[in-house]
Amino acid sequence: MPIDVPNSGQVYRAGERLPVRDPWIEHLAYLMDGAIPIGRWSIGLDPLLGLIPGVGDLIGAFVSMVIIVRAVQAGVPRIAITRMMANLMIDTLVGSIPIFGDAFDFAFKANLKNLRLYEQALNNPRAAEARNWAFFISVLILVAGALIALTAGLVALARRAF
Repeated sequence: MPIDVPNSGQVYRAGERLPVRDPWIEHLAYLMDGAIPIGRWSIGLDPLLGLIPGVGDLIGAFVSMVIIVRAVQAGVPRIAITRMMANLMIDTLVGSIPIFGDAFDFAFKANLKNLRLYEQALNNPRAAEARNWAFFISVLILVAGALIALTAGLVALARRAF
């Protein structure tokens, strides 16, 4: 017998696990990205770990992966998981750049972004899925435009050189 979850637009089969909020990952995201208030801003352990040369960003990434693994276990759609992975990749790769990456880590709060994606996927899966697809289509268009501009620039440079 199907189970209709109110206000979600989702119908689940009998015996299928219903997605639920996870207070543990809420606490982890807060700890990693916002536990230390400094005036109007707040920072967490993630940017502080990023200050450790060599391994700090990797430690932060492994801790952040826990949120993504819990989202997979909760049944969050794959497109939301992919966007969570993109947030983590951006945080880790840009954060590993000396000086600039450390400043970036203080501003880009990937864990809180991933928590918001997790909650949106649980509360309104269809709208969250549409937003996530729109994000990836926008990124694809942006990357394609950059590649076209780069190619056009290289062709113009090659014509001028020869």
